[in-house]
Amino acid sequence: MSEPRIDKWLWAARFYKTRSLAQQAVEGGKVHLDGQRTKPSKAVREGMTVTVRKGPDEWEVRVTGLSEKRGSAADAQELYEEDPESFARREKAREQRRLERASRPVTDHKPNKWERRQLERFRKKQKR
Repeated sequence: MSEPRIDKWLWAARFYKTRSLAQQAVEGGKVHLDGQRTKPSKAVREGMTVTVRKGPDEWEVRVTGLSEKRGSAADAQELYEEDPESFARREKAREQRRLERASRPVTDHKPNKWERRQLERFRKKQKR
């Protein structure tokens, strides 16, 4: 099989829903190939390391299979193998985000005009 482009491989491995989203991520510097920034047309070979950043999460995977066609999710998982440290970092960050969400105060309503103005006054005092 010929070596697929990185944007096609990312799409086939189901990191991105469309190839154009994968292409934009590569051009935006969100994808690194063997630790280097790359172009969307760069060919991918087995054994290469791909680092993908999507939002707060970052995957570091080793390419174990090549495909230019998008298949099922089970087929996509066979195209790469995630580094155990990468998985642990993502899980730790996910847990941290969950705890941060849980520690935020929960209100039973949206603030009204009077409450918004009180909040603004409080924030101004905090900045001083």
